[in-house]
Amino acid sequence: MRLGRRSAGGYPRTAAPCVRQPRGRGRPVSHFGARGRRRPFQEVHPEPLPDIRRLSVLAARYHRYGGPEVLSVEEADEPHAGPGQVRISVRATGVTPADWYLRSGMLKEMASLRFPHIPGMDAAGVVDEVGEGVTGTAVGDAVFGLVPLARLGGAAARYAVLEAWAHKPRAWSFETAGGAAGNVETATRVLDALGAAEGMTLLIEGAAGGAGTMTAQLARARGLTVIGTASERNHDFLDGLGVTPVTYGPGLADRVAPLAPRGVDVVLDAAGKGSLPDLVAIAKDPHRVVTIADFDAARHGVRLTRSGVGEPGWSGLPHAASLADEGRLTVPVHRVFPLRDIAAAHEESATGHARGKIVVTVP
Repeated sequence: MRLGRRSAGGYPRTAAPCVRQPRGRGRPVSHFGARGRRRPFQEVHPEPLPDIRRLSVLAARYHRYGGPEVLSVEEADEPHAGPGQVRISVRATGVTPADWYLRSGMLKEMASLRFPHIPGMDAAGVVDEVGEGVTGTAVGDAVFGLVPLARLGGAAARYAVLEAWAHKPRAWSFETAGGAAGNVETATRVLDALGAAEGMTLLIEGAAGGAGTMTAQLARARGLTVIGTASERNHDFLDGLGVTPVTYGPGLADRVAPLAPRGVDVVLDAAGKGSLPDLVAIAKDPHRVVTIADFDAARHGVRLTRSGVGEPGWSGLPHAASLADEGRLTVPVHRVFPLRDIAAAHEESATGHARGKIVVTVP
């Protein structure tokens, strides 16, 4: 077995340096001198062997709160799957408002980050490591899912650990699946919180975005009628999803009334544009309104729901995959960025004008 080239001192470069002990008259000595006098042991501190579980991988990270400019692509420690988890070789990850809320420091009173931080809540890729206790998933399976909620990120990297996942639908590309899991979890959590059931009418404020389009489709799969607000340029897009479009802004209640003769049963605010008073008036009860984007919700008696608070909607992942395989669920992708341009992806998401999901691909 070849150990590598030898250094000038005659020792393999891969080995720890040796310490030569003094010699007597032709006799080797250790802790005794040449004349038999006892001398103290000479302590040897070899260089530690490398930890093979701390290899470096490419990842997007930031070391402080700030704008998109704090993001950079650099080397990070390779993660590993713990019990009940899988690790994937990431093909794509979605960008959500939560990513840039966290990066900017807007949520630091609610969720403190440990720097350097890798963004990204959801991802799709190929399983290459399976944690203890995992069944039904094997190395080589294509999956999509969510990182552990306690980490608040970690998907924008060559490898990511998933805590909740489902097999990737055959009809979805990795780019499509990479932006799906976070919105599926959000939509499932919202619909459960609202008690959404067949026969109800749901109004979604901000229906053309990633969370809005997913909630609309899952609501229709439950048998709800869905009305969605959007700019006029997105009305045809919503109509194609089976959503009745309506223009957002002042006078919304008057425009919604003829679209819902029996009234609106439940409302989701996915936009966070300060419209909660109008939405409460339309629902006629603040307890029938949920927001995922307005942090002043409590002032209006409205529930703010977000990942990590309340019961997560992980159960929706396998259901969403089944709907996708039946052709009943799609993930509109607004734009795809390479990992090196993740700062631009965050900027695009922050405009609030994306039609569908913003996705980052990982080389």
